[in-house]
Amino acid sequence: MMESIELQVNGEVRTCLPQTSLPQLLAEMGLNPRLLAVEYNGEILHRQFWDETEIKTNDRLEIVTIVGGG
Repeated sequence: MMESIELQVNGEVRTCLPQTSLPQLLAEMGLNPRLLAVEYNGEILHRQFWDETEIKTNDRLEIVTIVGGG
């Protein structure tokens, strides 16, 4: 059995399994990836790199929901 790793999401400690991809983590959190912007360890992470981004211990994510309106 794999031990979980700790990371920070929007300033709160969260756990996930090692080798979890960013899209998997977002799905586990119940978030719609089409409506999100993600900062990964201090850098905006362009959507084209999400699939290849594997969550590691002590990563810091800031996830922002994009809201349209006028």
